[in-house]
Amino acid sequence: MDGRWAFETWADRGAAKRSPEIEFGIDADYGVWARLFIATEHGSAEQRFRWIEPGSFWMGSPEDEPGRFDKEGPRHLVTLTRGFWLADAPCTQAFWLAVMGDSPSSFQSPDRPVEQVSWKDVQRFLVALEQRLPACGASLPTEAEWEYACRAGTTSAIYTGDLDILGERNAPALDPIAWYGGNSGVDFDLDNGWDSSDWKEKQYPHERAGTRAVAGKQPNAWGLYDMLGNVWEWCADGRRTYTDQPQVDPWGDPGEGDAARRAVRGGSWLDSAGRVRSACRNAIHPGDADHALGFRLSLRSIEPGKPGSRPGGRRGCARRARAGPVSGRGGFGRIFLTSPTGWGAFSARTPRRRSAEDGDAFLRHSSAAPGRGAG
Repeated sequence: MDGRWAFETWADRGAAKRSPEIEFGIDADYGVWARLFIATEHGSAEQRFRWIEPGSFWMGSPEDEPGRFDKEGPRHLVTLTRGFWLADAPCTQAFWLAVMGDSPSSFQSPDRPVEQVSWKDVQRFLVALEQRLPACGASLPTEAEWEYACRAGTTSAIYTGDLDILGERNAPALDPIAWYGGNSGVDFDLDNGWDSSDWKEKQYPHERAGTRAVAGKQPNAWGLYDMLGNVWEWCADGRRTYTDQPQVDPWGDPGEGDAARRAVRGGSWLDSAGRVRSACRNAIHPGDADHALGFRLSLRSIEPGKPGSRPGGRRGCARRARAGPVSGRGGFGRIFLTSPTGWGAFSARTPRRRSAEDGDAFLRHSSAAPGRGAG
């Protein structure tokens, strides 16, 4: 491969390869997708992504929304000027293991979300992934990008409509879409579940609870699973103070030292119903880790044709991009993918090799203009 990007059809796939591969396509339900395959000495895994087109939305919650916290207001108009790829589910333990070679989670299962990872741990993961797949622009979504993707065009408390909270952990509208404190212990299948016997006002009775396999509930209208519940998800930036003024590609200052905080979103398997809403937000020190805290991967340097366009062509068609090692001086290339779908482009800037210590600086660089592609 020697520093080049290769494209192949399904027929070209052949035997398993150690270099990462990206498959692109379109489906009838949610449109454009990409799937990243990775196989290393630690194992193999894959992650599917959905293309999130740029646009505007109302961020925050109205004052009369059930379960609302003060930091969710005032509602304000946010515009994101560049699309991005977002994983359709939280990063799994299998994917983390393939990249990092360890398994830090409390609730061990390859198809469950990785947890017990701090924001700083995630930066090391992003660096390690980019070393295997140079120029992919691996990152976290900003808080604004996260809420935009979660809402998927809605303005309601959750992405399927309104939320009636009948008890602390009892909101029936959450049951089809989220693992939260009211249902996360139903038929729980691990021996080390969290004791949930004394949780109050649960939607269903259960004695032990924890994370669940990703993508086990209904996705939102953009094909994203577990945006609410299962695990809180780290965001790239800090939790900014809202105003009623319109914002373009907002970025929250995370602060420094002991006062540093990064935004987390979505609620989790142990939370009350009021915390499992599209607008609910929290902030955690970047060095902290928890058994209810994971993340969702974003890619910045791969674009499906012209940003903001929904490609035409035959549904279900796919092409593949394989990443080989990149050597020599950095450079920039844009490779257009010709296929039956008639679309696809890969923007690849060969970065300098980074170490794990570069993680925080890398994220600040790649997210300096949130929503814009790295490089």
